[in-house]
Amino acid sequence: MRYLFTILLLSLSFFGSAQLGKLTPEILWGMKRISGGTLSPDGKYLLYSQRIFDVDKNKGNTDLFIIKLEDNSTIQITNTAFSEFDAQWGSDNNIWFLSAENNGVQVWKLNADGTVKNQVSNFQDKEIEGFKLSPDVKKILTIESVPYKQTVNEIYTDLPLANARIEDDLMYRHWDHFDDYKKRHLILYDIDNGLNTIAGSGIDILNGEPYDGILPPMGGSEQFTFSSDNKKIIYTSKKLTGKDFALHTNSDLYAYDILTKVTENITSNFNGYDINPSFNVCGQLAWLSMARDGFESDKNDIIWNNGVANVNLTAGIDLSVTDFSWHPSGEKIYFTAAAKGAIHLFEIILKKGKEPIIKQITDGVFDVVSIAIGQNTIYYGRQSMIEPTDLYALNIKNLKTNRLTNANKEIIDQLKMPTVEARWVKTTDGKEMLVWMVLPPDFDQNKKYPALLYCQGGPQSPVSQYFSYRWNLALMASNGYVVVAPNRRGLPGFGQEWNDAISKDWGGQAMDDYLSAVDDAVTLPYVDRDRVGAVGASYGGYSVYMLAGIHQKRFKTFIAHCGLFNLESWYGTTEELFFADWDQGGPYWLDVNKENYEKNSPHNYVQNWDTPILVIHGGVDYRVPESEGMQAFQAAQLLGLKSRFLYFPTEGHWVQSPQNSILWQREFFRWLEEDLKP
Repeated sequence: MRYLFTILLLSLSFFGSAQLGKLTPEILWGMKRISGGTLSPDGKYLLYSQRIFDVDKNKGNTDLFIIKLEDNSTIQITNTAFSEFDAQWGSDNNIWFLSAENNGVQVWKLNADGTVKNQVSNFQDKEIEGFKLSPDVKKILTIESVPYKQTVNEIYTDLPLANARIEDDLMYRHWDHFDDYKKRHLILYDIDNGLNTIAGSGIDILNGEPYDGILPPMGGSEQFTFSSDNKKIIYTSKKLTGKDFALHTNSDLYAYDILTKVTENITSNFNGYDINPSFNVCGQLAWLSMARDGFESDKNDIIWNNGVANVNLTAGIDLSVTDFSWHPSGEKIYFTAAAKGAIHLFEIILKKGKEPIIKQITDGVFDVVSIAIGQNTIYYGRQSMIEPTDLYALNIKNLKTNRLTNANKEIIDQLKMPTVEARWVKTTDGKEMLVWMVLPPDFDQNKKYPALLYCQGGPQSPVSQYFSYRWNLALMASNGYVVVAPNRRGLPGFGQEWNDAISKDWGGQAMDDYLSAVDDAVTLPYVDRDRVGAVGASYGGYSVYMLAGIHQKRFKTFIAHCGLFNLESWYGTTEELFFADWDQGGPYWLDVNKENYEKNSPHNYVQNWDTPILVIHGGVDYRVPESEGMQAFQAAQLLGLKSRFLYFPTEGHWVQSPQNSILWQREFFRWLEEDLKP
């Protein structure tokens, strides 16, 4: 990859200062991807990960870096052919991490400066997916796969070549994989720090239960923690199976007593998601909580157990929290939340017996994507639509910001990047809607540009200042398009009422919001109203299918990725039914829901399709199964429309491998050029 990266830089240097390059898919995949940013216990180092990709090998690799905060110098501390992951600080000021460098995934330990590397574990035939250290670094809790159900070949041992599944309940597949008949359990081990080893076979704190100790399939070590006194473990679990798991979001926090081995449900009075427990220095617990069972996009609040009662710290602010972290004093909490088209950092000051004081402490056209809190400084990851993630330091007292990394400076300095502008548009019901306008490099307002309406997925997912490596709006603009990205109904950051408005109205006001944004954009002198397309994935793909039936000649072309085409067939094949039940009202066969399905399903408007469409879908997408894309493509073909089907047999809801992603980009822009370029 380093060779590939050198070639990339050499090719960019040919542009010279007078004629800079523009962003391409290949350049995008040559960028370094920074994540994390955690502070050492002594406050001297910041630890982060950096991932690079080798497109030729179709794989990526993650290494660890530290920033010495006394002089802001950066040191790479791992450099192997194996990714290091789940890196964290121990209170001994050592760095602990997972790597498959030797004999499967093992736990490793490094000095803070990257010297004296030791393999701590010697796990045999174990699938280690994550871990967390106790505060006293005497115990370690791992995420491991534990069988809970027999396979067909284990049931019928005389049929070793049989290839089948026998299912008698739901959740037999999830997002992008079939159930492997294993649960992710939390296994507790002792650490012998003198010998740098993990001792014993470990204790399964779920005691063989048929549940996961995290929320599958995307939960990790952020969903469990040790108590400050090292006596308890708090973990997140949705102790439901099959159909019940598919219909409910009600997860709980469980407290496991390490001495007595007794487990207690400590959030039994909370009905929605309860996740990400975290203790402060005083031993007080806080976590993220949603109130309503079944609503995966409900308002996310911070609940604080102050030793007397559970207090909802964010009940009085109309924001949904995405992440939070304690100040070392235990008297303040910092959290991130979407706010008017960006994700920003907020401070909560806790005063005993008084209402919490909440204030926003970052502002600008960027997203805060990670936080680490020091005594006087907040270290955070930041990105925007035109800049990938880098790390910054924010002085808590004067709120002055200092940039710590500039990982892709060599690339970005040789590119002409787009610009981003905010535009407020009046909706059909008289409200104001923020629309991000991403303008091409060397933008000339006297020219006419083709435009793309970007339709966001979710549907309750913010159009914030994210930097995507596939749905990259800067890349679209760099190909000569004005990108129109509305914060339509159903997006967080504009209050819970705006967020909730989309449920049971997918094809209603949100579509009007999209059309309002387009109708406004084509009044601008630099937008060519005769060359406008609409693109989107997931709910965004649904939006494209819906707009194709109601747009009344506004668009010249469409691209839909993993979109929902027929809500009835989708309901019968998706897995997390709580999402479908909340947003569609429940099963399509109930009389009370029939009008909703008829009104909001794109396939009921397909007779109006009259515009070219590119349909993209992944073969292992079980959230929106591949048949949805196949139905849409088949309808377009039978209608005689110019249409194309781009199919990835091994990709899920997202296209993740480097070469498939570059192919995706090439076909995406080839299609647009055919229909929108003169």
